[in-house]
Amino acid sequence: MAASLQFQSSNNPCKRSRLQGLLFSLSLVLGWGWAIPATLAAETVTIRFGPFQQSVAIADIEKFAKTGTLSKTLQAYESLFTPEVKELLNRRVQVDPKFADKFVDELVLLPQGKQILTSLETAIPGSTTETLQATINIGLRQVNGLSVVSFLKAYPTDNINLDATQILQIATEFNPNNLQSQALGSLLARDLTVTTNTPFRSSFAPATTGQQAVQQQTLTLQDKQRQRSIPVDIYWSQKTDTTAPLVVISHGFGANRRFASYLARHLASHGISVVSLEHPGSNSVAITNASNQGDLAKLLPASEFIDRPKDVSFLLNELAILNTQPGQLQGKLNTEKVTVIGHSLGGYTALALVGGEINVEEVRQFCKNSLNFAEPLGDWLQCAAASLKEKKIQLRDERVKSAIALNPVTGKLFGKQGLSRITQPVLILTATEDALTPAITHQIRPFTQLRGNKYLLTAIGATHLSILDPTYPAGEASRIIREKRGEETQPLRQLIRGVSLAFVKQLTPEAKTYQPFLTAAYAQSLSTPELPLRLNADLPTNIKPWLDLAVK
Repeated sequence: MAASLQFQSSNNPCKRSRLQGLLFSLSLVLGWGWAIPATLAAETVTIRFGPFQQSVAIADIEKFAKTGTLSKTLQAYESLFTPEVKELLNRRVQVDPKFADKFVDELVLLPQGKQILTSLETAIPGSTTETLQATINIGLRQVNGLSVVSFLKAYPTDNINLDATQILQIATEFNPNNLQSQALGSLLARDLTVTTNTPFRSSFAPATTGQQAVQQQTLTLQDKQRQRSIPVDIYWSQKTDTTAPLVVISHGFGANRRFASYLARHLASHGISVVSLEHPGSNSVAITNASNQGDLAKLLPASEFIDRPKDVSFLLNELAILNTQPGQLQGKLNTEKVTVIGHSLGGYTALALVGGEINVEEVRQFCKNSLNFAEPLGDWLQCAAASLKEKKIQLRDERVKSAIALNPVTGKLFGKQGLSRITQPVLILTATEDALTPAITHQIRPFTQLRGNKYLLTAIGATHLSILDPTYPAGEASRIIREKRGEETQPLRQLIRGVSLAFVKQLTPEAKTYQPFLTAAYAQSLSTPELPLRLNADLPTNIKPWLDLAVK
């Protein structure tokens, strides 16, 4: 039976504006859309916003979504049905039908999944959990994927009543990519587990503070050629291991060099020199200045994607000179053997330096054709690179021998093949409740591209800022998105200390001694029921199909 609707006409511009907002919000909430056979098609949709009520013709909306053409009924609402709305209506998710049951089963087990079903029950008066689950399950099996229009057509009643107030609230709280990563979390917790009857044991604990007294010095380096002033904190000890690599730590967008001071001190206490630098174009000072001036275009200049890796290369040049000069740091800065550790945008920086090729053309296409308001901050950040003139960029520094990328911003920055150029060891951290750089699109899928010795550290239930020093201020992001920090994520920071030390030590004669701490067994020994921790060198075959769940 073909779907048809009546449209209760209104010339009130305020009402039209509200309806446009509601359609946009509905597309955010139901952007994964649930397609069901047309025999179950609803015939009317009535949107209620307080005393305001309006019915919309689904068949006319579907025609607009497909062709961009407005029917006679909808021509009175031309200002409402914009190209942006058309794009939102066509937004789809492609899911292998074989995994539909498993996806729904995993989603409804999560607190977030239960919450969205409860919210949808409220937003669609008269619906039930069973009805919504059945609709999702059937919809996920459709060949053409999931869309807003197909959900409206699919619901098994003659009329769908939508409470717009509830829809707006759901749209604010839920993001498709983030929900997919969360649904994957419980599956990862099970399938990445290594089963053993023997508890992990070791003669020492790499997460424990070392015996060497840590010294610290702050310098400001001047790159006159690029007109950049780069503050750095140097951590070392009198018994620094001169065979160990130098560690460089790169902060994320809007942060500063102190975000991981606990990790810098920990590594230095074990005889490894560490330098935390500040990127002047994307640190907290630069972001504050751009905000105060009201110039959003300066929040993240496109050039910063090139300047950040160049900051590190410039730093290594300067430290190589300092290493030869008389003083406390003489001989303690091994700039020919470097490990870069970066968080968020710093994770991108680390991956670029270790050999990842930036694909600007692919970023441009994504930002032009796929970016919308439902996307996480990490996707918006990468689009700042779209205005770069180059198609592909290579910023590798041969002195960087390995990299640790913590919650890295990747998305489309390296395209489909850019990370496959990396042949050096890489460790990536992903957090399944990271709403800023969702696990699937920014870490897990990119991890599969890596061709060298690689590790994926998975923190089920952790968030984007969980690895930050507990004394470090979380910033504005934590006011919008709930971040898990402090005592609840202490096991993760403990694991980061131990794994980072073991990873860096792989470039030293002590590699074999520290290898057991780069295993699943070690990660699981620090795991808790509230924060399951996993460490794997590859993904099980049954995990890989889930990577196709991400929005295209």
